Amino acid sequence: MEIVRSPEDLSSQMAEPFRPYEHLVKIKVLGKTVEVPEKNSVLRCFQFLSPETIPYGRFCWNQDCQYCRIRAKLPDDDESREMLSCKFIAMAGMEITELSPELKACLRPVLRK
Repeated sequence: MEIVRSPEDLSSQMAEPFRPYEHLVKIKVLGKTVEVPEKNSVLRCFQFLSPETIPYGRFCWNQDCQYCRIRAKLPDDDESREMLSCKFIAMAGMEITELSPELKACLRPVLRK
C-alpha cells in the first residue's frame, strides 16, 4: 500500500535542500507535466523529482559547470530562452523544452514514467 503525503509533509521531511515552500506548482519537462516545490531553483525542483540521481550528477550548483543548462518557455513569453537551472526559480506554467545531456541522463527515470 502506497502512502500518499501532503505537500506539507513532504516540505517538512525534505526541507533541508529546499527553500521553504507551501505549494507544489505544475511545470512541463519535455512535454510531461510534473509538480515541483514553489520558490525553488529549477535544479532543486529536478532534485525533488529525482532525489536518487540529481544529487550525484556533475552539477556545481553555482553557475560554473554549465551542466544544468536548459531551454524553457515562461508563461508570459512568446519564445523559449536558454538558462541555467541552478539560478532560475521555477514558476507555474513554465515549459522546459530542452535539457543538457547531464540533466537528461539524471532525469531519465522520471521522464520515462
